[in-house]
Amino acid sequence: MLTISDEFVACLAQRAAEAEELRRLPDATIADFRAGGLARLLLPARYGGAQAPFPAILQPVRRMAHGCASSAWTLGFYTLHNWMLALFGEQAQDEVFADGPVLCPAPLAPTGRGVPVDGGVRLSGRWSWATGIMAADWVMVGALCGADGMDPVLALLPAEDVAVEDVWHTDGMRGTGSHDVVVTDAIVPEHRLVKVADVYGGTSPGAALHDGTAYRWPMVPALALLAAMPALGAAEYVADAFATRVGERVLAYSGVAQKQQPAAQIRLGDARVRLRALDGLLADTVAMIETKVDAGERIPRSMRAGARVAAAHIVHESRAVVADLLESSGASAHFLHNPLQRAKRDIDVISGHVVFDYDVSRELAGALEIGAPISPIAMV
Repeated sequence: MLTISDEFVACLAQRAAEAEELRRLPDATIADFRAGGLARLLLPARYGGAQAPFPAILQPVRRMAHGCASSAWTLGFYTLHNWMLALFGEQAQDEVFADGPVLCPAPLAPTGRGVPVDGGVRLSGRWSWATGIMAADWVMVGALCGADGMDPVLALLPAEDVAVEDVWHTDGMRGTGSHDVVVTDAIVPEHRLVKVADVYGGTSPGAALHDGTAYRWPMVPALALLAAMPALGAAEYVADAFATRVGERVLAYSGVAQKQQPAAQIRLGDARVRLRALDGLLADTVAMIETKVDAGERIPRSMRAGARVAAAHIVHESRAVVADLLESSGASAHFLHNPLQRAKRDIDVISGHVVFDYDVSRELAGALEIGAPISPIAMV
């Protein structure tokens, strides 16, 4: 299993302020990622990758968030997107993995249109949330194609076919550089398209091409659980930092050491047990899916929705833990040089991701459990 070193986490922490200022990851972080083992973790063995089981990605991303949530998010998605590329057909994979793993942002909302042409589609559109686009080799986007224009697909393009619009001016997750991208009349050959329904269900061409179980994982649980890890890791970091801060802090005016205050002790104890509960929820959710994947069974929509709501709960509760601890950390925790305020801002932005919409996630899970109808294109 890949482990993330303390030294690398410390480097991410040291570069966190620079990443915020640049609104993208520093070049040194990108270089470290390309040189390290994380980029190859979910890459198929036939292309020189580790072809690890899918859950192997979760703990490294969670650990990186102890240094910088933006870095954990971006590097985690670079790794995940190599896994997604392995769901395309063999010709696309031979093309994109010719030199090993790639940096491939993937704004997946189907906000583009693909008009059928001989041998593929003519693609145009604009996409938001292209995490890591400033260092991209390839770009994967969602689009509506087909004769009726209603068939959702993922389309793969070289980065030079995409224009970047600088829009990423946010209060959190600034280092992800999640700008908009625009494509105008690009020809995407048929072999660089894959149906979203197959990716959602774990039945895409790549699922049969490789013998690793990772490629049979359904996309929404994979995406949601991976994306929850920066929030959980950041919350764990805040709990650690709060414990250190409480041990050293003397309250203004009263001169009382905060560690002597029962309220601070209660908040720390409460944070620890809530984070342990999230760890258990994560392990249980992963185990349920892995058991079916290992058995070669298809993951039902109800289980996929259950994984999505579990990930949403992890983010929702991580955010609440951080808010509770910051509330007891004093005003000085909000100086820009203090990592606590950055962690809070980052988790606030993470919680806004569509897959973590707490109401929608709970609604879908409940509806599917009782057999109520849901949209055929619902994100599960």
